Amino acid sequence: MKPRPRVRHIRRYNRRWAGQLARSSIWSLLLATALLAGAAAVAGCGKVFTPEVGGPLGAECNDTDSDPGVTVSFQRDIQPLFDESCASCHTPEGRSPIGLQVGLFNVSTYTSVRAGGAVRGQREVVPGRPCASGLVQKVSLFPPFGARMPLNGPPFLEDDEIQLLHDWIAEGALEN
Repeated sequence: MKPRPRVRHIRRYNRRWAGQLARSSIWSLLLATALLAGAAAVAGCGKVFTPEVGGPLGAECNDTDSDPGVTVSFQRDIQPLFDESCASCHTPEGRSPIGLQVGLFNVSTYTSVRAGGAVRGQREVVPGRPCASGLVQKVSLFPPFGARMPLNGPPFLEDDEIQLLHDWIAEGALEN
C-alpha cells in the first residue's frame, strides 16, 4: 500500500487552521461583547430599571395595640373566635381536623395555641409582636406563605376579628 502523505499534510493544515479559527473566534466574541456593552452604555441601557408596579396591596403591619384602653381576653374574646372559625380543622374533635393532622396546630386550649404547630412552632404566636406571628399572618388578606385561613373560606375572618387577634398578641398574648 502506498502511504498517503497528502492526507497527513491536509490533517496538519486543518488542525492548525482550527486552532487559529478558535483563537480568532474568541477574540471576535470578546470584541463583539465589548462593542455591545459600549453601545448599550451610550444608549442609556445601563440605567437601573424600576418598573412602576403601584402601591402595596395590603396595609403595612404595625405591632402596636389599636386600643390600649381595652384589654383583650383569651377566654372571653379569642377562644370563642377560634371555636367558631378554626375548630373544625384545628382541634381533635373537629369535623375535618386536617389542620391538626398536617400542621399540628391545635387551637383547643391556650397552652396548645402557645405551643404552636409543626411549621412555625412558638413563632405561631409571638407575644408583643403580632406582625411576626404566623397566626395573624395566615388570617390576614395576603399571607406571606400558604393559603389564607380559614382554608374553607370565604367567609374569612372579619377585619375586626383579625384586629382582635392582633391586639391580643400585641398585649402579650396573655392567658386571661
